[in-house]
Amino acid sequence: MNGRIFTETPVGLLRLDSDGTSLTAVSPCSFPTGEVFRDEITISAERQLNEYFAKKRKSFDVPIYMDGTDFQVSIWRALMEIPYGETVSYGTLAAMAGNPKACRAAGSACGKNPLMIVIPCHRVISSDGKIGGFSADINIKKYLLDFENK
Repeated sequence: MNGRIFTETPVGLLRLDSDGTSLTAVSPCSFPTGEVFRDEITISAERQLNEYFAKKRKSFDVPIYMDGTDFQVSIWRALMEIPYGETVSYGTLAAMAGNPKACRAAGSACGKNPLMIVIPCHRVISSDGKIGGFSADINIKKYLLDFENK
């Protein structure tokens, strides 16, 4: 059975979805929409997000499902290698994924990340040190970067 819950966090309301065996989405939302179905995966993900925001967790171990192209999945896997509190450039991320010349495509893959925070795309910045883009509100990226560096 699929799961769906909404949880309030310091970055706003997040929707957590599962396919019953893996977390499939973590995304911001303005207000709860659709029915809520709590399952082991969404309960675990919510607990781990709460631990993250309480500074008791730096990475996640909830099972995840990455629905994307082979390239997107390689980028998302590389994102999970970026240590808590550190940042890399889009070019470095592309190189980490085995495609050093694909920095723009790496940025695009970050923008399609279905598992915000769990797959830490907020840890990628422009090579000139600017914050770059973010699939959600850019203020969420700023918050997460500041939060992890305190």
